[in-house]
Amino acid sequence: MEHAIYLVTLVGTALVVAAAFSSLIAFRFGAPLLLLFLCIGLATGTDGLGIQFDNARIAYFAGSLALAVILFDSGFGTPLSALRQAAGPALSLATFGVLLTTGLFGAAAHYLLDLTWLESFLLGAAVASTDAAAVFFLLRAGEINLRERVRSTLEVESGTNDPIAIFLTITLVEIIAAHANPEANVLVTSLILGFVLNMGLGAVVGVLGGLAIVRLVDRLNLDHGLLPIFVLTLSLMVFAAAGAIGGSGFLAVYLAGLIAGNSDIRAVTILKRFQDGMSWLAQIIMFLILGLFATPSQFPAIMVPAVALGLFLMFVARPIAVWLCLIPFRLPRPEVAFVSWVGLRGAVSILLAITPLLGGLENGRVIFNTAFIIVLVSLVIQGWTVGPLARRLGLIVPARLGPLDKVELELPGSAHHELLAYRVAHGSPVARGERIPRWARPSLVLRDGRSMRFQDMGRLAAGDQVYIFVPDRYPRLLDKLFASRAVVDPEDADFFGAFAVDPARSAAELEAAYTPGLTEAEQKLTVGALVTARLGGHAEYADRVLLGPIELIVRDVDDKGKIMGLGLSFEPTAPVARVPVFLSAGEIGDRLSAFIRNWRKPAETQIAEARVDEKPAPEPAAEKATTES
Repeated sequence: MEHAIYLVTLVGTALVVAAAFSSLIAFRFGAPLLLLFLCIGLATGTDGLGIQFDNARIAYFAGSLALAVILFDSGFGTPLSALRQAAGPALSLATFGVLLTTGLFGAAAHYLLDLTWLESFLLGAAVASTDAAAVFFLLRAGEINLRERVRSTLEVESGTNDPIAIFLTITLVEIIAAHANPEANVLVTSLILGFVLNMGLGAVVGVLGGLAIVRLVDRLNLDHGLLPIFVLTLSLMVFAAAGAIGGSGFLAVYLAGLIAGNSDIRAVTILKRFQDGMSWLAQIIMFLILGLFATPSQFPAIMVPAVALGLFLMFVARPIAVWLCLIPFRLPRPEVAFVSWVGLRGAVSILLAITPLLGGLENGRVIFNTAFIIVLVSLVIQGWTVGPLARRLGLIVPARLGPLDKVELELPGSAHHELLAYRVAHGSPVARGERIPRWARPSLVLRDGRSMRFQDMGRLAAGDQVYIFVPDRYPRLLDKLFASRAVVDPEDADFFGAFAVDPARSAAELEAAYTPGLTEAEQKLTVGALVTARLGGHAEYADRVLLGPIELIVRDVDDKGKIMGLGLSFEPTAPVARVPVFLSAGEIGDRLSAFIRNWRKPAETQIAEARVDEKPAPEPAAEKATTES
């Protein structure tokens, strides 16, 4: 018995270490990290090194706990600004998008696999949600600086679509296991009522749990080493409590993390670091277990239809669902195309595919193997094309900041202040003489191994280590002051225009200098207000507005979305790849209006020509002269 404990521990830790080392390969080559984790599990499983693991209940239990940890960390790290910016499109994708994907994919699965309609929709529900971990790792590993709106939409959708997919999957498994064959209207009614109850209870428990976590952390004077464990345990309690009363535990734990992360919770820096590490560990454990549970020798029997379904999901079901969900929002077609492509399937899909095995369904193993192959196809094809597609669609913008060396320290006994340690980077604004704002309190400077007061240092130099007391939730201005200049790709050298324009200047000056054709009302605005109005009331970093012969580019915005810097370019924007589909509601309306105008024009022209024919022809000049004489 003792020998077995040592052996199991050795094998388990060796797998985790191998997965951790594989992340270096993924960062180096931009490979999908989830794919590497799954491959390690497959290589050590039944058909690999021979480790036997066929316990579906343990796999589902461990995977569910790991997913709860990941969702809490995802909510904790989602700022409210991102939620406000992308709430509409993301929540539409997380609800109606999952339902549409399930329906479209289920219809295709029914004809490609020997499954009933309910089993086909069950498979569709299992693969309907996207994997946030895979998507955002690829964005970080490839150093892809996406537009904020696109990034926020993907982030919020990935964090909120899992509970809906989980509810659909579990409900369909219960219906099939009970050998029920309900009529379509009865099935839809029960799904709607169950969905409202499940999500409603999960939302209530999540909100109350998040508030309770914040209150307990502030009231209890726990040791800093115990505090992160305490918060993680409370989050799992929220997850379990919601599930115990029939609610969605996954939605509850995500909302609890969202509320706790956006409140003035104590020791937020320590909590973020701990949860980031726990989220990595949870991902590794979940992916390795799912890889061990699979049996690759069973894949060839369904390989062809499973690959075909994976391609159908990527090129048909997901794009149609995304387009229909985003029609009400005036998102550019390149952004809609990118969102539809970055719908990577991952561990959640494999985890949900275990539920048919738990329910004892006859075709449970077929559903699991099919979902596993679809995930592999998605990661191989979509995982390696995220970066190239973003560049092709013109969705990558230059980085705002260059390298930054910063350490955040919690102050004992202070709930609302932090101590930041910055190393002055070469070429940073403070190294060039920029002053530190008054709300920040520099206290100590280290230079060449000597410590001195900030007041005695004079001008800061590159390499100095500066310790600054700041209020928590400090503005991003300090990062901008201490970061080095961002290295701009040669292709982006002219991205922000030839020279800067003050957003507070009058737009009438632009009209006088370049005659872009502004209206009288627009000339009364400031340049910043003009750009914001042309952008529909919300400006984003790297937005561009064409005004006749010039183009204004948003160089910077503050935390409230106000334009702080503009660039002016005399060169038109390089055309991005044209997307022939994904028309928004506005574009559809414009095209319908143009069609109606063009349809009416020939009729009006015919009427005008008929009126001309009815008029008497004028007399020739020669005949008129003869008559008069």
